[in-house]
Amino acid sequence: MTLEVLLYICQLVSGDVNTRRRLTPEARRDQLLDIGAEAFATHPYEEVAMADIAARAGVSRGLVYRYFPTKRDLFASIYQRASDRLLAIATIRPDVPLADQVVAGLDAHFDFFVANARTVIEANRGALAGDPVIQNIIDTELVALRQRLLDAASLRGRDRAVASTALHGWLAFVRVVCVDWLAENKLSRRQVRDMCLRTLVSALGTNIDLSGSPPAP
Repeated sequence: MTLEVLLYICQLVSGDVNTRRRLTPEARRDQLLDIGAEAFATHPYEEVAMADIAARAGVSRGLVYRYFPTKRDLFASIYQRASDRLLAIATIRPDVPLADQVVAGLDAHFDFFVANARTVIEANRGALAGDPVIQNIIDTELVALRQRLLDAASLRGRDRAVASTALHGWLAFVRVVCVDWLAENKLSRRQVRDMCLRTLVSALGTNIDLSGSPPAP
């Protein structure tokens, strides 16, 4: 064993060598988002500390704050990423009946809400409920989903205007019901799904026919 190797081992033991894994800025940001998402998913917002995020990432708190100036900014970025992922899978296909896609979209929403339960509840009922940044993420998501449904239904003129208002209310209804479902755990997933579908049919009237939608699993 050479002298250089012995010196390096001694430095490792004493902590004089920086062993922190070097990442690109994009990769580091994604790493912090992943760690933060797990922290917010398993602990109340108030109990999550930026120092803990830094420790788990093996970086300084100062570096974490360079990416996310506040804990709210970290949470908002995590929520934005989750919303982007939901929109990425909630696409409308012209070759699939709209009724089937509405049901598939609901199931995708339910999967999203279950996978991000604590984060969703925090954003809608917890410390960040009503926060303008978080609310803007939610509003943008709802607008995008409504636009996709309207375009898929090929509605024009007054029918489109009526359906737009109905879908606006329905999407907000779905979010409120899902948050209540997660927080209270009083209804089954099937009951929530059927309730959402019945409400949509009632709100739209004959604008979109959902009578052929498949039964809930």
